[in-house]
Amino acid sequence: MVNGVGITFLKGHGTQNDFVLLPDPDATLDLTEERVRALCDRQRGIGADGVLRIVRTSALPADVRGAVGSASGWFMDYRNADGSIAEMCGNGVRVFARYLVDAGLVDASEFVVGSRAGDRPVVVNADRSVTIDMGKAAVTGTSAATLAGTRYAGIAVNVGNPHLVTTLDTDVAELDLTRQPDVDPADFPHGVNVEFLNRLGDDVLRMRVFERGVGETRSCGTGTVAAAAADLYADGEDTGTRIVRIPGGEVTVRVQPSGATLTGPAVILAEGVLNDDWWSDPA
Repeated sequence: MVNGVGITFLKGHGTQNDFVLLPDPDATLDLTEERVRALCDRQRGIGADGVLRIVRTSALPADVRGAVGSASGWFMDYRNADGSIAEMCGNGVRVFARYLVDAGLVDASEFVVGSRAGDRPVVVNADRSVTIDMGKAAVTGTSAATLAGTRYAGIAVNVGNPHLVTTLDTDVAELDLTRQPDVDPADFPHGVNVEFLNRLGDDVLRMRVFERGVGETRSCGTGTVAAAAADLYADGEDTGTRIVRIPGGEVTVRVQPSGATLTGPAVILAEGVLNDDWWSDPA
């Protein structure tokens, strides 16, 4: 939102998957790929895994609003760090919902957030953690990812965006995720998030993730849901709860055939103003 001095932003994270939030209720900001890349750059910008633009659904262009079909009052326009548009981000929804409550833009603790993957009902809990109805986590087949010459068989899961979940016998902490895993483009023509799991017992998983358009992140909300669904599927089950531990913390995922929920923390840590000159020419 342009306030006459600059553009207001906030910084937040969900289990250390971090975001720049741009309140833009009337959809007036020209959020180009270059501006997103600059904002997310940890040297020349604020630094983040992605950008959450906060827009009234009614302010979206008619073609976008029609394609989204959202009945919610607010739309999460999510961009990856490379500037690309993404369908869904579970950690982002939690931070987005926390912001709406803290800013007084919604007057209830239960409401709906719109996204390109569809509406996501949320509950902002008393401790400011957030529970999201993530919709159905659909197992769509099998594939494989190759990393540093090693091929890892995996289960493909769609949570509004594509995932490939692989379970390892070796410690996921030993993986080098500085480079992108290779996958079959025929299986994932639009790219894929790749999750690497260890089963720790007692329905607890350890996970690392390489997100398309970003790289390794400290957490991936949709990825934790995909991991839980794939782990249950590998056991011949479609209903259950998994605690998923990621480098940025811990979340709880409950999976049923009708849909999954994700519960985890949401933190807003700072607010500031972007300089108009920088916005005009990010350097």
